[in-house]
Order: sequence, then C-alpha cells, then structure tokens
Amino acid sequence: MGGRSREREISFAGGRTVYDNLNKDIFEAVPIFIDSLGHFILLDWQYLYKGTIRDFYPPADLAAPVAQGFQLYAESLDGSSSPSDWAAIFDRVGQRINASDLGQYIDFAFLTLHGCDGEDGRIQGLLELLSLPYSGSGIRASSIGIDKAFQKKIMDAGGFATPTVQQIQRKAWQKMENKADFIAATEKKFGAYPIVVRPANQGSSIGVAIAKNSDELTAAIDRAFFVAQLATADFLQLSPAAQHHALHQLTDIRSSLGFPLLANIVGDNSIITHISTPAALAQFITTAHAKAPACVLNLEALNSEQEVILESFIKGKEFSCVVVQDLDGQPFALPPTEIVKGEHVFDYRSKYLPGLARKVTPIDLPTPDIEAIGAECVRLFDFLQFNVYARIDGFIQADGRIFLNDPNTTSGMLPSSFFFHQAAEIGLNPSQFLTYIIYASLQQRIATDTQLNRYDGLLAQLDAALNAAAQASHQKTRIAVLLGGYSSERHISVESGRNIYEKLASSSQYLPTPIFVMHDDSQGHCFYKLPINLLLKDNADDIKDKILHFEQHPIIAKIQARAAAIRARFAPAAQLFAPEKWSYEKLKNEVDAVFIALHGRPGEDGQIQSHLEKLGIPFNGSPSYSAQITINKFDTLQRLKAEGFTVAEQHIIEADSYISAPKATIARIEKLLPYPFIAKPIDDGCSSAVKLVRNAKQLDAFLQLLFRAAPALDPAAADVLKLKLNEEFPQKTAVLLESLIEKGKATHFLEITGGLLTTYDEAGQLQYEIFEPSETLSSGEVLSLEEKFLAGEGQNITPARFASPALPHLSHAEIASQVRQKLQRAAEILGVVGYARIDAFVKIHADSRVETIIIEVNSLPGMTPATCIFHQCALSGYKPAEFIDKILLFGQQRQLLASF
Repeated sequence: MGGRSREREISFAGGRTVYDNLNKDIFEAVPIFIDSLGHFILLDWQYLYKGTIRDFYPPADLAAPVAQGFQLYAESLDGSSSPSDWAAIFDRVGQRINASDLGQYIDFAFLTLHGCDGEDGRIQGLLELLSLPYSGSGIRASSIGIDKAFQKKIMDAGGFATPTVQQIQRKAWQKMENKADFIAATEKKFGAYPIVVRPANQGSSIGVAIAKNSDELTAAIDRAFFVAQLATADFLQLSPAAQHHALHQLTDIRSSLGFPLLANIVGDNSIITHISTPAALAQFITTAHAKAPACVLNLEALNSEQEVILESFIKGKEFSCVVVQDLDGQPFALPPTEIVKGEHVFDYRSKYLPGLARKVTPIDLPTPDIEAIGAECVRLFDFLQFNVYARIDGFIQADGRIFLNDPNTTSGMLPSSFFFHQAAEIGLNPSQFLTYIIYASLQQRIATDTQLNRYDGLLAQLDAALNAAAQASHQKTRIAVLLGGYSSERHISVESGRNIYEKLASSSQYLPTPIFVMHDDSQGHCFYKLPINLLLKDNADDIKDKILHFEQHPIIAKIQARAAAIRARFAPAAQLFAPEKWSYEKLKNEVDAVFIALHGRPGEDGQIQSHLEKLGIPFNGSPSYSAQITINKFDTLQRLKAEGFTVAEQHIIEADSYISAPKATIARIEKLLPYPFIAKPIDDGCSSAVKLVRNAKQLDAFLQLLFRAAPALDPAAADVLKLKLNEEFPQKTAVLLESLIEKGKATHFLEITGGLLTTYDEAGQLQYEIFEPSETLSSGEVLSLEEKFLAGEGQNITPARFASPALPHLSHAEIASQVRQKLQRAAEILGVVGYARIDAFVKIHADSRVETIIIEVNSLPGMTPATCIFHQCALSGYKPAEFIDKILLFGQQRQLLASF
C-alpha cells in the first residue's frame, strides 16, 4: 500500500480495508507500506489507522515543523535529511526492509497500490522475480492497463468504439510558442466542445477536466501536466486565511501540484527554484513580488505527467463494470453500475465520500443493453489479456453504442468502491470477496508459472482453511449493526455501520447482521435486515430507495446464478437476497447484542437506547438519559457551564422569529454576538451545516437555508455560503449561535478531539480510559465533514502537539494530563459511558494555565475507517477490532449488572 503515485492516499486506505477485512480464521495480514520515495517498510499496525499518510509519515517531530497548518509527504524531505535521519524515521513507524527480502515476511502479496510502480507492471515484475504470488493481472496486462494513450491505440485496432483522440507530449507543449494556433487546430479536429482532458497515467480522475471553451482547454492541459501560473499581486492581496487556503489547494497532490515543485518568474528561465514546503513557496511569492510587483510565477510539479490525452466528449450514461474470472478461469461481468453525477466530473471527492454521487446497480437500461455492456467489458478483458479481475469504465449512448474508456487492472478498495459494491450483488461480503480474489490469483499464478507445483501447496492450504472456517461459523456471537437513519449524517452512518459490520464479519468471534433504520410515521422509526448487496449500496438514500421499491432485477438473478459455484465455496451460509422487516422483538430473539452505528436522530438522541433498555438487549455507548443530553448542543454546554467549565456564549434562534421578521431577527442577533460567530443546528451531527458567519449577508443566507420549507436549496443562498456540490444542509426549526473561540492572549492554542473508553473493574466499578487527544488541522474556517471522515482528506496529529517552544517549562505530559482530566470530568457530568468523542479547544497561557473549552460531545462517534478515534485507541494498544470488542463487552457487562 502507499507508493509514489498521486493516488497514494486511496492506496493506503484501500490497504487498510484489505488488512481489516481479511478473514482472521484464514489469513495473517502483514502491512507493507511503500513510501513516496520507494522505501519498503514493514509498518507497525497502529499507523494503519491514521487518517492520512501525512499523519504519521514522516513523523511530525522528526521532520521540519509543520508550518501554516500543513503536513508534508516524504518527498519534501528528500535531499534535506541525512541517512541517520531516515533511519530514525523508518524506526519510528516500523522496520525498513529490502524489497528482495519480501519472501521472508509474506507468502502472498495483495496489491492495493495505484499508479506508477503499483499497477503498471513494475511491482508485478519484482514479485515474479522473487517467486511471490500476487493478486490481479500480470506484468503485460498491468503495463497496458496504466497507459491510457497506448490503450486507445490497441482498442481502436481491436475494433472497440473510441472517441476522437489526440495526444500531447509534455516537451512539445512546453516549447510551443503559439498555443493559440494549437488550440485552434484542436478545435477544428474535434469540431465542437466540450473536450475531455486527462493525464495519460493517473487514476481516480486526478487531473481530469471537461473543457467548454478555448481558455478552459488551455488551462486544463496545463493542469493535466501539473503546471500552474500564479500572479503574485493576486495572491498577496488575499487575507492570511485565504492565502492559507490557496496554498492548500495549490499543493494538494490529488487535484493540483503537490511538492516538491519548480518555480520561476514567467519570462525569466535563468533562475528556477526548487521548492519543497508551503512556507518556502509563500516566501518565494513574497520575494518575487518585491523584485517585480506585477510578475506571474510559473509553478511545475516534479511528480508530473509526460503525456496528456484529449478526447471528444461522449454523451451517454456513464458506467463502471467489474469483470472477474470464475473458478475455471473464465471471465464474466458483474452487474455494471451507472454513475449519476450531473454535469460535473466524477472526481476524487465524488468517488470516495459517500452520498456525493449516486451509483445505480445495475445501470438503468433494458436488460439487452446491460448484457451488451457486460459482454463488451468481457471482450476487452480478454483482448487486453487481463487476469483475475478488472474494473472497466465507459459510456453507453442512446443508440446502444458502447465506449470503454478506462480499463483498470487495480480497483479502489474503499468500502464503498465498485470492487465491493458489485461483488455484493452476487452475495459476497468484502471479506469473502477478498478470499476469492486471493484464491483466483493463486490459480492464475499456477496457470502461468513455468515452474510446476511452485504455488500448489499454498492453494491446498487455503482450501483446507476454507473448510475449517465454514465449520466454525455457528459458534459466533450474533450482533445486529444498526445504520442509516434519517439525519443529515445518514450517509456517514452507513459508512460507520458498514465498517463495524465488515470488521465483525472478518473476525473469529462475531456473526454480524446489518439492520437499516428508516423513518416510520406511526412508530418514529423501523428496521430492515439488509442483504449484503443493499448494505454495499453507495449511500443511505440508495438503500432506502431499494427497500421501499425492492424488486429483484432479472440481470442480477442471472449473474447470481452464474456465480453460484463461487458463492457456495466462499459464502456457504444461507443467503438473504431481499430486505426483511424486523421489530424490536425480532431483534431480541435473533441477536445477542446491538451495535448502534447511527448519527444524529435517531440513535444519538436516546430513542433506540430506551427501547433496548426496556427489552434488556445489550448495546454500545451511553444510556438513553445521557444521549438525550448530548444530542442537544445547547443543553450539553449549559450543563458543563453550571459545573464550572468555560464554554462559548450560546443563543438559540427559532425559525418562526426569522420567518416572520428576517431583518429584525438579524438585527437582534447582531446585538447578541459580534461577527464572526459559529452557526449550527442545535440537535444534529457534528459537521453538517456548521458555518463561520462573518456578516449579515452570510447570516441571512444561513437562516434562509436552515429554515427553508422545501428540501431544495436556494442556489443564491448556497452560493453565499460557498456550499460544495451535494453538501448536506438540513431543515431545522431552531439554530444555535455560538461565539467564536479564538486564541486571544493565550500563548498556545489548538483544536483537539479526544476519544474515551469505559470498562468495569473486577468489583463492577466504572473505569474511564481517556485516549491521547488528536490535534485537528482544518483547511477551511471550520472542520468539514470530509476532513473528519474522507480517507486522505483530514489532517490530524495524534497525539496533539500540546508542548510549545514558547512554554519550555510545560511538558506534553503535564498539559495532556490536565486536558484528559477535563475531558473525563465532562463525560462524568453528562453520564457518557461506553465510548465517545469530545471536541474541544485548548488554550495554554503564559502563567501555565491550561484551559479546555468543550465544543461538543458525541456519544456515538463516527466509526468510519478514517476517523481519528481509531488513531487514538491504536496508541493505547487496541486494534479497531479489539476496540469494537471492548465496546460490545462493556454493553454486555452493563446489561448483566443491571439484571441483578
């Protein structure tokens, strides 16, 4: 996992998914991290649960200080660190190993690498030399799969429909004196806009743009070559916060340049400066502007692209289709998924944050068209001589013409990826599908190896382990995992619940059942047991829609029949293929305990807990009375304030007040709080619709959206608040306004989030374990939903950097101890038990006072793979599965104690 490419974060997150989902009865997972300079590291397991690679590598205290809220990749240190420095870095996170020694540590390599050195045949070639079996396609197929330009040529030769295509080489573009002539010639060749621009060797839609005119086309080509221009005057006139945000955007490897980069003043190629950090770039901008105030800078990423492809825009339904080989080595297509995304590019954010793009499986077409897509994908799989599995993207036009534009030999492996999403349609959960991929890969390596019997023993071992695991399944503890709901964080709830389900499903101890929670007019909420294919739908709204309008599609039934032999071997238990309505009594009879993975209402408000308490069903987290307090952000802080805590000034504004007199309400608010202040729902999840309001225009837009009568957002108000595409913004009847907590006169100031776990000692007494808090670094004004839950997006430093050079007399341990005591005291006041996450600001003053200001308490914190509570419990020695086990054990012990 990891690697050199711009997709390293998705590779890392995918590696974590595989590590967590490998069947514990069969496999021992060994994490091999490849850094961005090509070093192989046997990674200490706890680092797998960091949100991003930058959170742990290079370690913050062994690299240059994190300037301006940035964390850097290892290439920013290359050349500035000595061999001894690198040795210390390796030793901190694990053990550096020679690639030639991989066989001493592993029997099989499951590849979650992306891009160059990962899915281009190079790592496959290395493993072939080492006689180590690996997942997926071989060397030649992989090298074809990565090169989009070469693909177009051979696909055209193979009779596959292709759009108009043009390649541009990097050097030719750089040397081009009159780009306007080139653009004009391109426009003549293509005939019309839009034109799709893509780098030839990048995945995850990195660098892809749709140009609608000549200016956009020029800019898109630059962007695909990872080149940018920046006017120093424009940058320096921005506010410090806006400069910080611009640097964040400019240096993001997924959407822009990244580091290191080369910089020079346009028109002056005599001095080209190598820049490795955001601070160095900011200084270069300032210096260049001082020399030439009207200058424009040329910025060029070293992690670049040599070739860019232009393609005519294909109008039609966009799809992605996974092709797998069966037990006899014959390929067949899983049901293709339609990507419903409107006019925007299916970009990194849309691919990996649940709820932003809708995935419809199978694609909404007549059955003959779906079968034609599958047949064409299988034909391409065979033509390119892919092996084991591949993900093939394309379009189908209204006339039935099929364009396949992106065959991939490695798929993203996040829980919501096409890889698992489509496998679920044949009845395999992620753990089972991974086992099958390993099995099929061993078969493929045996089939193509020139040395007979080299891998036969491993396949025999796997067969024996599968038989033993099937026999042990009836002895496991039954857990219902509740997910979904109807709050604005329902999509994150699905992601959390899926993560819990998958970790339990791959364990030796538990047998999980996924239960979707929906609104019900008569009872408030109702339950549905989900088949695995509904659990793996992309978001909560898709799951709900499938439940309400469930119908077995004939193409799904046909593909399930095609995969019957695979399912019988790798998912031998009885399969559920339709949603099944459950009651609380059904829960009591069918499961041993419940894991509530819901956010907002219901779940965090005590409704469900109250029912479970009455029925004596063990559950995770706090009791109903505590959840009823912490769901309300006003009640939470006012209770803490009454106990002596410093909290933000709070005011509640009702919808009726604003709707009846908008201007008077805004004037009243302005008398209560000075700008800027925080506006948020009073009783929703931790990130939805939390905004920093700077002026009356923004306040009016916020209140207008929050108090709207219809679900649709007013575009003008959304634009004022700069809402992102498909950003959740709930409808509420009250808003909570809070004074902005700022550094003020404090010497050191940071935002933190701290997790906790409770257990019972031998005497049955409650014990709190407060984890080392994480320091949260926001790229914007407030911490966003993406930064909390999207793999590779948020920046968290665990443990938080409490110590400061400005306060040399205070150690990290002294400050952390005081902060953790405050967090525990808050939990005790609020009756929070089981586990929780508490968000706070910490001010450290010159007189050694440590002030902890609680923001909010989450009694059912997010449990997505990237959430920082897993970073924290790892520091305490708990793998996520062990942490979940302790959470469940506490609930069972609590119920047992309550029964006496």
